[in-house]
This record gives sequence, C-alpha cells and structure tokens, in this order.
Amino acid sequence: MKIFKTALILSLLIGGTLVNVATIAPAFADSANELNRQSQQSLKMLLRDNSAARDLARTAKAILIFPRITKAGLVFGAAFGEGELTENGKPTAYFNSFTGSWGLQAGAQSYGYVVFLMNEKAVDYIHNTDGWEFGIGPTIVLVNQGMAANLSTSTAQDDAYAFIYNQQGLMAGLGIEGTKITRIHPKK
Repeated sequence: MKIFKTALILSLLIGGTLVNVATIAPAFADSANELNRQSQQSLKMLLRDNSAARDLARTAKAILIFPRITKAGLVFGAAFGEGELTENGKPTAYFNSFTGSWGLQAGAQSYGYVVFLMNEKAVDYIHNTDGWEFGIGPTIVLVNQGMAANLSTSTAQDDAYAFIYNQQGLMAGLGIEGTKITRIHPKK
C-alpha cells in the first residue's frame, strides 16, 4: 500500500497536478488507532535519543508527530506521511505532510519528524488554517545536532522546533521544495 501511495504521488507530480494532491490525500489515511500507536512509539524513540527534544517536550503546548515520511524522486520528487497532533499527551487532530520538489535529485528514503509547538500562536495557527505551509505562519526552526547541543528551554524563543530522525535509504541531490501540512480525518 505504501509503495502504491508513493507511486501515485510521483505520477501526479509528473503529470503536473501538484496542487490537487493535498485534496485527495485524506483518502490514504491510516486508522486513527494505528496513527496513535505509530506516533507515540516514534515520539518515545526521539525523546529517548535526544535530550534537546526531551527538554522541549516538557514545555511544548502541542507536539505534531509524523512517524513515517516516505520520500522518492528523480528530478521531480515527493514526500508523504501521516501523523497526529497531541496536546496534554492526548491526540487532538490528525494531519498529512506533503512535500513536492524539483531539481537535481535521485533516490528514495524514509524518515520521521516531530514539530514541538511552543506557544499558543503556533497551536492556534495549525487549528485555524486550511493547511500549514512551512515558511508561512509561525517560525519553525529545524534542529540539527549542533544546534541541539546548545538548545534548552531557556534559549528556545521561536514558535516551533522540528526534529528529523530515523532516516533510512539514500536520497541525493539539490532541489527546491515546499511542505504543506493538512488536516485529515482517519477512520477509527
């Protein structure tokens, strides 16, 4: 099923229908129970292995968890995954993450990412907009290993912090890409 999703997304991209993919993506949603299980397992792994993520989790207003993103490309590329928003330790909404890209790229990989929403502005934005495009709305800081070593709850002043982890596969290249997060309604 996951290979089908990736192939469908890539064919839609190549066909020039990038804009319409977000509107059909809700049909792919895993069950809410499965997303809950995968998301919580994924978050536990990140928090176990990353002290900066652990610190942010203690003070975050909400946590957006995408346990499995699949990315593939050859000139045109796409990445897709589903996840959940947790507030006070409980899932409150479900989302998909879609990235379209083009440029010098080839390969396939999978990874997970977690976004810690640090204030009410960021939480309200994700609840009250029709999708969230990275680069528009609250400020999101991508935390790499060097930054994580110096990040603490006293130095964390931005709206949101994203951690990418559990990367597998090989994806090489340079390209232009954009990510959009859209609310979905998975079956129970």
